[in-house]
Amino acid sequence: EPAEYSQLLDGAESVHLPLRTVLYEANGPIAHVFFLERGVASIIAPVGDGVSVEVGTVGNEGFIGLPLLFGADREPNKAFIQIADGGVRVTAAVFQTSVAESAPLRALLLRYAQSYLSQVSQSSACNRAHSIEERCARWLLMTHDRVAADEFPLTQEFLALMLGVRRAGVTVAAGMLQKAGFIEYRHGRINVVDRIGLENAACPCYRIIRDSYDYDGVARPNG
Repeated sequence: EPAEYSQLLDGAESVHLPLRTVLYEANGPIAHVFFLERGVASIIAPVGDGVSVEVGTVGNEGFIGLPLLFGADREPNKAFIQIADGGVRVTAAVFQTSVAESAPLRALLLRYAQSYLSQVSQSSACNRAHSIEERCARWLLMTHDRVAADEFPLTQEFLALMLGVRRAGVTVAAGMLQKAGFIEYRHGRINVVDRIGLENAACPCYRIIRDSYDYDGVARPNG
């Protein structure tokens, strides 16, 4: 792991994070900061009438608990596990002390924060400008990047939540991607068959978001 993580590692605890594990409730206190291995966490914001929409995703390129980096102690949105895996966590106190005492660590985490904010803003624009099929392809590619496996669990209900659309729209979009031979979908699992084809089906937002993380960024502290 990067040398910047040495102090964080001293206080790290390995954790197993099953599907749908809630890391923070909306406006809830941040007791721990989480670093994932090959799992993916989703950050969702409420939009009224019990409906929520994904505003960001985090994998092993970053960490969950970003407000702590800026001195806040609460997460405004709900954060939960969308792809199960393990990881490590450190207490808020250890995280804040490490950041305060290490300028290199602070700089590294701030670079990630800039990339994450770019993802959030680009995704927001994408949701207004592009088709469900393009957005679906973008989301699948972003997840594929993080899990480092061609196959991963995903239900259409879950994908509809992530994209903020009705399930019927996701069914049509996923069906088009499958018919084109880019993915296979069965029994709640997605298999990426043609990565290049899926990239061509996605909107330009995928590459814009991916390029924003193209630096010597936040490697997970346990590997």
